[in-house]
Amino acid sequence: MTCLAACGGGESPPAAPAVPVVLSADSIPLRALAQQAGIRIGSAGDRGFRWTGTDGSNFRAILSREFSVLTPENDMKFDHVHPAPTTYYFAGADSLVTFAQQNQMSVRGHTLVWHQQLPSWVNSAASAQSALVDHITTVVGHFKGKLLAWDVVNEAFNDDGTRRSTYWSDHIGPSYIELAFRTARAADPDVPLFYNDYNIEGLGSKSDSVYAMVKDFLARGVPINGVGLQSHFVVNGVPSTLGANIARFVALGIKVHITELDVRVPTPSTSVSLAAQAQNYHDVVAACIQVKGCELVTMWGFTDKDSWVPGTFPGFGEALPWDAFFQQKPAFHSVYDALAGR
Repeated sequence: MTCLAACGGGESPPAAPAVPVVLSADSIPLRALAQQAGIRIGSAGDRGFRWTGTDGSNFRAILSREFSVLTPENDMKFDHVHPAPTTYYFAGADSLVTFAQQNQMSVRGHTLVWHQQLPSWVNSAASAQSALVDHITTVVGHFKGKLLAWDVVNEAFNDDGTRRSTYWSDHIGPSYIELAFRTARAADPDVPLFYNDYNIEGLGSKSDSVYAMVKDFLARGVPINGVGLQSHFVVNGVPSTLGANIARFVALGIKVHITELDVRVPTPSTSVSLAAQAQNYHDVVAACIQVKGCELVTMWGFTDKDSWVPGTFPGFGEALPWDAFFQQKPAFHSVYDALAGR
């Protein structure tokens, strides 16, 4: 096995400044309010760590002040850490772990098995099962003892609740999901293991299928500890059954994380759309707080400057609580109020 950048390291990003460049208008950081409310608050990010100058300082200052959990947006995905059959590259992901440790944050691993962002070599692997097991064993083993949780399998279902056809399902069969969880548990006996997907936030065919899978896994001793609800919403699209769905998963004896929250609006935004967006953020955070067993709300980034939304949903954007100039939007204050119990 070849390990690039010394396998276990790489240059770490600078720690956040002792006095943040951009302070919240409200005096208590979101992370402190979240702790008081019994949950954690997180953000995704990796591209921002390569910024220099004022933007980079602002990014790191807000991230470290407001959030207690960091999810690598890309730097732990298959193509980033395993670019060739016997080559692993951990420098980018390790730098995020170092930043988190420097700023009293936890890191949530994302993601081990997905049908996207696979390196080209996987398609010609002699054995898909061997490739999968080697990847999970090496990556989970590398980060053993350092992470809050792992998204083990990502987006394995279609919207109608059927299993998605992917490289892994086509070459291994539907058992690849169980194999992934068992392999991850063997590599780290302690880290919580999650299934993560979109459009499973409310009650419906897709969430029913995930619920049935989790229930079956628990009955047969397959190691699964939680479900991640991605929560990429269009404004006014938060399902009314979000709280009920969280509760039924928790009733199985597992945990729930809101893993990738953003609320996109038609661009340019208006005061009306931003007010609706703020209410949506409030409702999601409040729903998590209200169900013991929902442990975390993570936003998929925090600034519109660095959001995936405009490139994926033409005509939509401005999906996060800070604007592209690092100014707080109504959504920030609604999250603050939800965490404060208002």
